[in-house]
Amino acid sequence: MDIHEYQAKEILKSFGVTVPEGALAYSPEQAAYRAREMGGNAWVVKAQVHAGGRGKAGGVKLCKTDHEILDASSAMFGMKLVTHQTGPEGKGVYRVYVEAATAFDREIYLGFVLDRSSQRIMIVASAEGGMEIEEISATRPDSIVRQTVEPAVGLRDFQAREIAFALGIPPDLTQQMVRTLQGCFRAFTDLDATMVEINPLVITADRRIMALDAKMTFDTNALFRHPQISELRDKSQEDPRESRAADRGLAYIGLSGNIGCIVNGAGLAMATMDTIKLAGGEPANFLDIGGGATPERVAKAFRLVTSDKNVQAVLVNIFAGINRCDWVAEGVVQALKMEPVDVPVIVRLAGTNVEEGQKILAKSGLPIIRANSLMEAATRAVTAWKNDTAQNSRLRASE
Repeated sequence: MDIHEYQAKEILKSFGVTVPEGALAYSPEQAAYRAREMGGNAWVVKAQVHAGGRGKAGGVKLCKTDHEILDASSAMFGMKLVTHQTGPEGKGVYRVYVEAATAFDREIYLGFVLDRSSQRIMIVASAEGGMEIEEISATRPDSIVRQTVEPAVGLRDFQAREIAFALGIPPDLTQQMVRTLQGCFRAFTDLDATMVEINPLVITADRRIMALDAKMTFDTNALFRHPQISELRDKSQEDPRESRAADRGLAYIGLSGNIGCIVNGAGLAMATMDTIKLAGGEPANFLDIGGGATPERVAKAFRLVTSDKNVQAVLVNIFAGINRCDWVAEGVVQALKMEPVDVPVIVRLAGTNVEEGQKILAKSGLPIIRANSLMEAATRAVTAWKNDTAQNSRLRASE
């Protein structure tokens, strides 16, 4: 789960990381009022979206008067901010963060991530801040400092000092850098984060180490331990299909294709998507209904997939072990009878109670296309989609 910049800064501040003074606003007038409350002669207005690259897309503006704040925030509210991380659909802006402008001398990149190869938390830092880490890695790979943390002992002060020395932090600021690193590490581990990123971390003109931007991502499976973090979720920044699926306990990721997938098991779901592509189609989603799906759960998954207007065919692929084919068949029939769909439905069942499942589909009287193998199911899904598309095109032409 991602959170907004202002939320990440509040969290990091509670762990001892220095951040600029700032306040949230939900309207242009409130943004100007927030600036007057803070005082000063320069402020930064930042669109709050779950994406990087906001500055290049017009989501970060330096303002020196009330009128400039009103103009900048008015332009941001309601816009679709499109960056290299949002895709062409962009992210809606519904709140802005007004922050006191900070004069600084140096920018630094700092990130904490989970490193799969070492199975450790890895600290990634660079003296070349203000750029995306991918850009830094491509243009200045020699500037990147990496340090893994032993989970049994945590981040030690000597490791933090080594990072500070490698980044060229002045001796009088080394202890501040150590506190910043330790604060980020504690926030990462205490709250089950999967990423903490500060870019840029700056050395201010008045000799402070300060986080001018911050991003945090959390392990969704651990949110039950942190209700205060779970409450920070902003559904307006999520794919609505994925939000609906999460609220129903389904593992779903929306894609841009047109063949919807309902599968049990993540590995089989990936294989199903690959086979659809091999057959000449494009999957519309990843959906794992889990190992113990009831008919009601299958029906929920079916309604979720068919609610996507891009879906022009549905492929149900179940290999039943813990699951049961008759449950799945009942769920498909239940969903289609409650909410009939006008796209082809292809069902492939294998495993426990497969004969009973096939009988339920056959007796339903519904136009369900059955298949015995994954390749056959994918081929029939692509063929049915193409035939259905061609028929709809002819109908529109005749009208």
